[in-house]
Amino acid sequence: MSFFQQHSTKTSRKHVQDPALQPWVEKYRPKTIDDVSAQEHTVAVLRRTLTSTNLPHMLFYGPPGTGKTSTILALARQLFGPENFRSRVLELNASDERGISIVREKIKNFARQTPRAAQPHVTEDGISYPCPPYKIIILDEADSMTQDAQAALRRIMETYARITRFCLVCNYVTRIIEPLASRCSKFRFKPLDSSSTSLRLHQISSLENIPISTSVIETLINVSQGDLRRSITYLQSASRLSHSTNPPTEITSRDIQEIAGIVPDDVINDFATVLGVDIVVGSGMQTDSKGRAPGFDGVRSKVRELVREGYSASQILSQLHDLIIEHPTLAAHRKAQCALSFAEADKALCDGADEELWILEAALQVYKALA
Repeated sequence: MSFFQQHSTKTSRKHVQDPALQPWVEKYRPKTIDDVSAQEHTVAVLRRTLTSTNLPHMLFYGPPGTGKTSTILALARQLFGPENFRSRVLELNASDERGISIVREKIKNFARQTPRAAQPHVTEDGISYPCPPYKIIILDEADSMTQDAQAALRRIMETYARITRFCLVCNYVTRIIEPLASRCSKFRFKPLDSSSTSLRLHQISSLENIPISTSVIETLINVSQGDLRRSITYLQSASRLSHSTNPPTEITSRDIQEIAGIVPDDVINDFATVLGVDIVVGSGMQTDSKGRAPGFDGVRSKVRELVREGYSASQILSQLHDLIIEHPTLAAHRKAQCALSFAEADKALCDGADEELWILEAALQVYKALA
């Protein structure tokens, strides 16, 4: 075997990845736009572009983990097929390559190249690849591009529109300059609803042979807040944790909360009870041995206990805020007083203030508001 044959064999082996070691986010990334969860409106429009192959410049925007990058990659694969995908698609993460030099050199050079003619073809499996006569440039995290870089992109999009189409992917559409946004068809990606996320997580757990309860799925949905990528990552981490023992243990909601960095519900409920929040209907406030609600010393000892456990101050206050605001029987003016104290504490924590002092400050303000 010659040196070049050996080198090519090593290179080919290098790119073969064991599916067992692959992140589930990549392993179960949609292969076609029909596999994309939720986003019915966007999928319906893009499905029609597959038949006409007349693709405009596009702007995908929405929260993280809602399928923006997966959708455009799936569409590109369906347009060009595996053989032409590498030569026809340029994917750049604009958060890394965000300056004007990248636009003037890398993007412009790729955009100006006339694509090699390729005939539409149908595979043996009956899958058709129309392979239209243009290329696609995908700019992920486009809202991280500088203003100058975005301005330089305007002329390139116009000049080479016949042979190159752009897809800008971003979280915050307001950070894309108006002249650039007006050149694109906008597609808003919504946070995934509970049923779509639940269906996808059940599919993955069944394919991976992981027994998982409905309560665990609900916990995953709650902690991920519409971010499917995050919920899949948490599920994979929990699966590895459960298989680290022999025999494997069952995944619980507590496991998911620990992985996600969420303070367990019983810890927050216990803290809220000390502050005078009635958690269970009819239970009344927790009282000390003398029949009084815990005062300053009781609140301070509870705060110290939470800090010793290593929980994040921001996370504690965020969950306590949600519990109080969503409380069914608390008066609106009391909720407003509590919300103001949480806002003040959050601002102080963002500025680098002491965590224990500000948890105590917010806790005492809530305690006073609920007295």
